[in-house]
Amino acid sequence: MGWKVGRAPGRLAGRSRKFSEVELAWLSENRTMPIGDYHRAFVERFGRTDITRQALHALRKRKGWKTGRTGRFGKGHVPANKGRKMPWNENSARTRFRKGHRPHNYRGAGHESIDEHGYVWMIVDETNPYTGAPTRRVQKHKWLWERENGPVPEGHVLKCLDGDKSNTDPSNWECVPTGLLPRLNGKCGRDYDNAPDELKPAIMAVAKLEHAARNRRAEAAE
Repeated sequence: MGWKVGRAPGRLAGRSRKFSEVELAWLSENRTMPIGDYHRAFVERFGRTDITRQALHALRKRKGWKTGRTGRFGKGHVPANKGRKMPWNENSARTRFRKGHRPHNYRGAGHESIDEHGYVWMIVDETNPYTGAPTRRVQKHKWLWERENGPVPEGHVLKCLDGDKSNTDPSNWECVPTGLLPRLNGKCGRDYDNAPDELKPAIMAVAKLEHAARNRRAEAAE
């Protein structure tokens, strides 16, 4: 209808707040002050009661003025409550974990699970090299294969021979070059995992032959 609602007297919403060169110089010179002290000192100095703390904070950001504070504790910082014992609180004590408590989802060594791709994972009684935990989660087929054959070489993966990934016996897995996998999967129309058992050896042999031929051509081209 084109009706005008107006604006409350003295309200600055929608208007840019102007600062004089003197005010900007003072704000720049004192930009490292905590925002509360910064705002209070500015209002006392220039009588700008129309300026809020948020406005000064936004100004510092727009200008790219650094305060020298990161919001993090510096290296060697000593917490204010270091060495102090937490005062007794009945409500807090009632919900604390007891000594020796284990979370409901704890799974010890030997626990197994199957992921969405059909691979079996297990927890083994070995120190986790990344977290230092006394156990770690590994792919069962790879863990068993490496115990017999050593680490999987770089650029290679373990391929399930019978198509059943739950069969983690090391004899059911072969170490093959990563580049061989596209020749075995459905992209090339072979779909090795779902092929009849009697055809799997032939599919594997053809894929290896093609992969070797490609590598030979690449070496010759160099």
